[in-house]
Amino acid sequence: MAPKQLSSAKELIRRAKVLMVGAGGIGCELLKTLALSGFEDIHIIDMDTIEVSNLNRQFLFRQSHVGQSKAKVARDAVLRFRPNINITPHHDNVKDPHFNVDFFKQFSVVLNGLDNLDARRHVNRLCLAAEVPLVESGTTGFLGQVTVHVKGKTECYECQPKPAPKKYPVCTITSTPSKFIHCIVWAKELLFAKLFGDKTQDNDLNVHSSDTSSSSENLEDVFERKKDEDIEDYGRRIFDHVFGYNIEMALSNEDTWKNRDRPRPIYSKDTLPGKSIKHNGNISKNGSTDDTPSLSAMTSLGMRSPQDVWSLMENSKVFIEALKLFFTRREKDIGSLTFDKDDQLAVEFVTAAANIRASSFGIPLHSLFEAKGMAGNIVHAVATTNAVIAGLIVIEAIKVLQNETENYRMTYCLEYPNRNMLLMPVEPYEPNKSCYVCSKTPLSLEINTHRSKLRDFVEKIVKAKLGMHSPIIMHGSALLYEVGDDLEEDMVANYAANLEKVLYELPSQVSGGTTLTVEDMQQELVCSVNIKHRDEFDEEKEPDGMVLEGWSQPPPEEKKEANHTVSNAGTSISGGPVSKSSEVVEIITVEEELEAAPPKKRKLTTIIDRGAASPGGYSSIPNDTDNRGKVQVVDDDDEEDMVMLDGAPGVFDGDSDTSKKRKLV
Repeated sequence: MAPKQLSSAKELIRRAKVLMVGAGGIGCELLKTLALSGFEDIHIIDMDTIEVSNLNRQFLFRQSHVGQSKAKVARDAVLRFRPNINITPHHDNVKDPHFNVDFFKQFSVVLNGLDNLDARRHVNRLCLAAEVPLVESGTTGFLGQVTVHVKGKTECYECQPKPAPKKYPVCTITSTPSKFIHCIVWAKELLFAKLFGDKTQDNDLNVHSSDTSSSSENLEDVFERKKDEDIEDYGRRIFDHVFGYNIEMALSNEDTWKNRDRPRPIYSKDTLPGKSIKHNGNISKNGSTDDTPSLSAMTSLGMRSPQDVWSLMENSKVFIEALKLFFTRREKDIGSLTFDKDDQLAVEFVTAAANIRASSFGIPLHSLFEAKGMAGNIVHAVATTNAVIAGLIVIEAIKVLQNETENYRMTYCLEYPNRNMLLMPVEPYEPNKSCYVCSKTPLSLEINTHRSKLRDFVEKIVKAKLGMHSPIIMHGSALLYEVGDDLEEDMVANYAANLEKVLYELPSQVSGGTTLTVEDMQQELVCSVNIKHRDEFDEEKEPDGMVLEGWSQPPPEEKKEANHTVSNAGTSISGGPVSKSSEVVEIITVEEELEAAPPKKRKLTTIIDRGAASPGGYSSIPNDTDNRGKVQVVDDDDEEDMVMLDGAPGVFDGDSDTSKKRKLV
C-alpha cells in the first residue's frame, strides 16, 4: 500500500465509530485487536457477567473479576495498555428497546461476537434498517467463520437457513430411546424438571403407580414426597418407579417390541446397597447451603474423575445421593429449578439418570464429561481460533471502511489444511431474492384456521421462527394484536382476548387465502404471511401443527469464473427457538446437529492467482480446488459460538459417527 493510501486508511480507522456486540471468547480477542489496530471509538454491548469457566480463554478477565460485567471489565483491561482511546461499555441485552435503529445509525460498522441465533438475527435486522455494514463471526473448536453483510451488496445473515434445533417426538423419548442423547433429553427435560422444577407445568412422565384395583380417581402422584418420608426411601421409590415400574408398563405393549430389543426394568434393590450411602461429611437439614455450585454427589461418594464411565451401581449411588443433596441442602430451590450446565449437582443427577435409563435400553453408558457436553450443548473452545477469527473480523472491517466491495471475503477457518490452506476465502454472495428479511418476499403458512389460535401463530411463528419481539399483526386495516407499554388497558384486554380465539373466529376473520401483515417496530421489519388452510398435520413430522414456507430459493446462477457450482438452497424456515409442545422435546447438540444437517453445496468462486499482490490479502486457490466447506452458525447455550461444516467433503459425509473428524480431501 502506498504511503498516501496507508495514511488515508489509518485516518479512516481512527475516525471510525465501531459497535462490538459480545465480549466473550471472540469479543475479548476482537477488542484487543481493534485497540491495537488504531480504532479509537468503540462501543461494547454484552449482558453477561464473568464466570470461572470463561477464564481459560477470555484473557481480559481474571479470577477477581468473576461476577462482574464482561463489557465493563473488558473496557478497563484494554484501557490499561491503550489509555487514550474511547471505549463505551453497555451491560445490557442488545435486544433492549433503547438499542434501536437510531442507535445503530451512529456506527460505521457493527461487529458480532454473539453466542445465539436469536440475537444474531435481531442485530442483522437492525443493521439492515440502519443501513450499517455487519461483520458476523463464529467459532467452535478449530473451526471458525467470518462473513460480511452489506445491505444491497451481499446476502444478509438470514438469506440462508440456519440449522433448526433437533426435535424428538415424546414417544421416542419416553418409550423407545435408541441413542444416549434420547436418555439425556429424558433426564434433563422430563425427570429433572418433574422432580425439581415447576410442578404446574405439563410433563409427559408417567406419574402414577398403583395396583389395578385402585380407581383412577384415587391415583397419587408418586413424585410427591409424603409427609415425614425418609429422603432415601423417597429416592428409592422414585428410582423404582421411573427405572422399574415404568419400564414394565412399557413392556406390556407387545406390539412396540416386535422389531425392537426389549428393555430391562431396573430396581434399586438390585443395584444399591442395603441402606444409606455413606457421606464424607455432614448434611445440613435446614435446606441452606453456603456454596451451591460446589455441592457434589461425586465428592460425597469419594468419586473423582469426570472422565470415568460409571458402572450401573455407581450411577445408582450418584442418582440417590444427588437427589438427597437437592432435598436436604437446596430444599428452598425445589419447585423453581431449571437445568444449568454450571450446576455440578444438576449435571451429576442428569448424567446418572441418563446412564441408568441407557443401561435399561442397552445403550452404551457415557462419562459425566461427555454427558455434560450433550446436556449443556457445549463445544469446547480453542483460544487460538478465537484470535484468528478476531483478526479476520478486523481485516474485513477495514475493507468495509474503505468501501472495497470487490475485496470482501467470507473466510472459513478449517481444522485440517486443504491444499496447504487453513483459511478458505470465498467471495460473498448476492442478496437472496427469496429472503423475507432483506428482499421482503412473502411467506406462506399452512395452518388449520378452525383449530389454531392466534396465540399459536404468535408464539410458534411470529416469535419463535420470525424472531420478532414486539410484533404487530394486521389483517388489512384491522389490528389483531399489538404489544407495547403505552397501550390503553381496554386495548390490552382486547388483544389478550384475541390471543385465545381461533383464527377463523377473530373479529377480522382469518381463513385460507388471507394475507396477514406482521411488523416489528424495533427491528423496522415488515413481512407478509399468506395463509393456506389445511385440515390435518403429521404429529411426528409437523409437531407445531403448522408449516411455514418461504426460504425455498431459485437455483444459483452460474458465474463464468466458477469451476465448481452447486445449489445454494434451503427448503423452509428453520432456526430460532421452537415453542415447547406436548408432542415434542427439543435439544441442540453438536453431534446431533452435524448428523441431522444434509450436505448442501454452495458455489465457491475460484480466486484468480494474484500472488502476493492480491487485493484480498490471501494466497491464491488453485483452479482445481474442490473444497465446499461451508460453516454455519448454530445456537449455543454455552459461551462458545458454535459453527458447523455444511457439506464439506470428507468431514461429515452422512456417516452416523459424526464425532469422527477426517481431513478435507
